[in-house]
Amino acid sequence: MVHALNEIHRILKPRGILIDLRPVEDNWSVEVVTSTGNQVAGKLMDMPVGIADDNAAFQAMNEVEALGWFSKEKDDEFGFFYIWDTPSEMKSYIDEEWEDFEKMDDDLYRKTSSLWASANADARVRVRVKMWIAAWKKL
Repeated sequence: MVHALNEIHRILKPRGILIDLRPVEDNWSVEVVTSTGNQVAGKLMDMPVGIADDNAAFQAMNEVEALGWFSKEKDDEFGFFYIWDTPSEMKSYIDEEWEDFEKMDDDLYRKTSSLWASANADARVRVRVKMWIAAWKKL
């Protein structure tokens, strides 16, 4: 990662801004939402590969800051939602797209399905992803 950040530093104009925007593993919340509110079914399990990727990304940014390439101007966290019509669509997506990063166990799937089945006709399921954003100024 530091090699890629070196290349970004090389081509970025003086005092230019690098935007670091990425999801952060945090046992993301699984929710059933309707027009009248939402219910938390539980949390996904972070997988070791995802945690290692997060640590590597934060370590790389700390390293280039220590090298004097970039200075963090500001950072923040916010929620980002993935939304599906049914629990089975959500489970399929998680199993296929996030297989190395997040896991939904059978108990959570059953609880989500039960909450969804007993909710209003407009019920959807969602995962609240923790996003991290930072602005880094080139030094």
